[in-house]
Amino acid sequence: MQQPPLQADDLNVRLGAETPVRLYMENAMLSGDLYIPPDAMGLVVFAHGSGSSRFSPRNRFVARELNEAHLGTFLVDLLTPEEETADAATGYFRFDIPRLAQRLVQITEWTETQEDLAKFPLGFFGASTGAGAALIAAARRSDLVRAVVSRGGRPDLAGPYLEKVAAPTLLIVGGFDEPVIDMNKEAERKMRCATELKIVPNATHLFEEPGALDEVAQLATDWFRRFLR
Repeated sequence: MQQPPLQADDLNVRLGAETPVRLYMENAMLSGDLYIPPDAMGLVVFAHGSGSSRFSPRNRFVARELNEAHLGTFLVDLLTPEEETADAATGYFRFDIPRLAQRLVQITEWTETQEDLAKFPLGFFGASTGAGAALIAAARRSDLVRAVVSRGGRPDLAGPYLEKVAAPTLLIVGGFDEPVIDMNKEAERKMRCATELKIVPNATHLFEEPGALDEVAQLATDWFRRFLR
């Protein structure tokens, strides 16, 4: 079913400063934080998952590293505050991958209507369950999405969309995150696009070990700078 177009407050992008964004869709209002460096070469939209939000310190860290590498970032919540509250108690919404993917598609289409954003090649950074949503959205809008990075992700949640992803995809997993390693290996076998699996040694699911998140950020930066040109 055709979704009504996403609406937003007038966008006033300030280069080199964080810009709050409010996005309105049917029965939902989503919040995001947009940062465009003065010399940006691309834009990366973050898809959070597993009870996380745009305030995730891990994703914020990666976003800052991308900004230093001349990449714009858009950290946007895919759940409303009410949905986040319910999800904290039940865990239901984080696994509603079709809902998350549809919202990410709408956000992607909205960026194409914004003069300050449409000029940038677009990539997705998906974490945990958000990676499944990012891959579905990348498959559905393969004309717009140029690169995908998954951190500790669940690409298996993209199901039959995996083989439809065209954007080069980097899968990053911690060396101690054994069940997720297996899920990512299986997803990699199903994907037909350019795909790489990078395992960060001695890292667990959240990459909390010294230097682990730094490696994630460097891998993501190199991938996006390679393909968002």
